[in-house]
Amino acid sequence: MDIEAIYLEIEADIQNVNSREALELFRLKYLGRKGAVAELTSIIPTLSKEERAAFGQKVNSLKNKLSEVVGEKEKLLNVQPETKIKVSCDLGMPGIAQELGQLHPLTQVLDEICAIFNRMGFSVVEGPEIETEYNNFTGLNIPLEHPSREAFDTFYLKDYAKLLLRSHTSPVQVRAMKERKPPLAIVVPGRVYRPDAVDASHSFMFHQVEGFLVDENIRFSDLKGVLGVFAKAVFGKDIKMRFRPHFFPFTEPSAEVDISCIICKGQGCSVCGKKGWLEILGAGLIHPQVFKQVGIDPKKYTGFAFGMGVERIAMLKYGINDIRLFFENDLRFLKQF
Repeated sequence: MDIEAIYLEIEADIQNVNSREALELFRLKYLGRKGAVAELTSIIPTLSKEERAAFGQKVNSLKNKLSEVVGEKEKLLNVQPETKIKVSCDLGMPGIAQELGQLHPLTQVLDEICAIFNRMGFSVVEGPEIETEYNNFTGLNIPLEHPSREAFDTFYLKDYAKLLLRSHTSPVQVRAMKERKPPLAIVVPGRVYRPDAVDASHSFMFHQVEGFLVDENIRFSDLKGVLGVFAKAVFGKDIKMRFRPHFFPFTEPSAEVDISCIICKGQGCSVCGKKGWLEILGAGLIHPQVFKQVGIDPKKYTGFAFGMGVERIAMLKYGINDIRLFFENDLRFLKQF
């Protein structure tokens, strides 16, 4: 190795050392275990006796020179502060706030309803939105001639025989009673579809919660007690509840359930049509024919079922007068919840 060439290389390299990190790399290059001085030292044993002394002196002089250069540069770097990176922005300026999202009001009400029944021992079960005609109608004792089975009242799938978009969440009642044995206590949330003209109180897609309980010796009074707990939990302890006789193919006896108007406290106003009552859901004891369809002995078991529209509950709870507001995605509306 040419020692004179190394001296020239050292002079060039040291000019580019402007930081402690760069100085350490310089030191390792020349004075490290695998550096230039170490390589020169390893050559000495291969030289003749006459050459060793002279060559060894040159290596020691190089080593001393390097130590001197490193020391001087280190002193210089300790005196001069390291160059700071220039920041082109004002770090004191406020940042751009990231807005947190929140649950849709329908999701909030749906979760609240399920949580209330869950505390009473009901399990939450979901089902498919594309259903068979049997589960949506026949298994629920809805006869072939019933108006709801007409094509203008149900979204049938054109290319698939006997398949449709479910018109209520009750088909899960049929599925669950076929798959599980009593006792059963289940609520079923989900989207449903009906070809209704969209207006302030109707939508072709909306949400329902179906609930049912099956066991021995279940009576109508059990239904009334469960729904009473639910209504007071959602609308307040001061509301009153009443049952009006009605007809549903899948329950017998059947009833529509009203609560006292939460606006006028039952005195009569424009919201309740001067009646003092607001309808919230339909209910009844499960029809024996439904039990026969799913293979449950109606002589041994009885049960009740109920169903409600989530939009209806949300509109009453928050005083909303148009169902379309839920689906227009207007943040001015949604941020209120």
